[in-house]
Amino acid sequence: MHLIVAYIKFLFKSTNQHGVHSPFVYNLLTKCLYIKKERPAHAKLKSYIKAILNDSQIIKVTDFGAGSRVFKSTNRKVSDIAKNAGISQHRAILLNKLVSYFQFNNGLELGTSVGIASAAISQDNSIQLITLEGCPETAGIAQKYFNKFKLKNIKVNVGEFDDLLEGITKNHDKMDLIYFDGNHQKTPTLKYFNQLLPLAHNNSVFIFDDIHWSKEMEEAWEEIKAHPQVRVSIDSFFWGIVFFRKEQEKEHFTIRL
Repeated sequence: MHLIVAYIKFLFKSTNQHGVHSPFVYNLLTKCLYIKKERPAHAKLKSYIKAILNDSQIIKVTDFGAGSRVFKSTNRKVSDIAKNAGISQHRAILLNKLVSYFQFNNGLELGTSVGIASAAISQDNSIQLITLEGCPETAGIAQKYFNKFKLKNIKVNVGEFDDLLEGITKNHDKMDLIYFDGNHQKTPTLKYFNQLLPLAHNNSVFIFDDIHWSKEMEEAWEEIKAHPQVRVSIDSFFWGIVFFRKEQEKEHFTIRL
């Protein structure tokens, strides 16, 4: 019910490129996210998603996040995980476009799952991606498909985020892209945001998945977009996207993607 109400509110507030007066955001929409032309990478992504959705293997899932609203058991079919926990084909293509548009060199993903978002970020892009996953069996499935689809620019790190992020912040000065999709709870989301904020540079992009998942995730999103270092924020309902461009006036957009 929360998601239904949140989506109705989003529809009333949201716009497309015609309601955007920021040249930066207007160009992002018209030259990237709204472009209909399919790239070779998109066909490869569709093949990746199709393969995962046809995988009937059952694995035992260890969940460190907010848990699942769908699954009652920790024994789950890979295809069901992809269907219920992975991002959609539409969002995967949008993510691939965005990485290509900004020409990111490095990136970090919190929450690999079966690797659909990881593949979207990496496919035919020059980015070097580090992806973190708490569940060893889920990470193993993702790595199997990364190998199968020759995605050599992805490094999977398995463990609890609190442990893994300590090493990330010690060994990396800056990150072009950080994709938050591992824990849909307010306190951990804000904790990881603040912990990784020192890795942001002027052209970094942070993407938060499922910002309307719950009331507390909406509260976390409100705090993130109000942060003084965040200059531009976009609510696309399924994602919250933030930019740190100091040359931009602080503005928030609600945009249909």
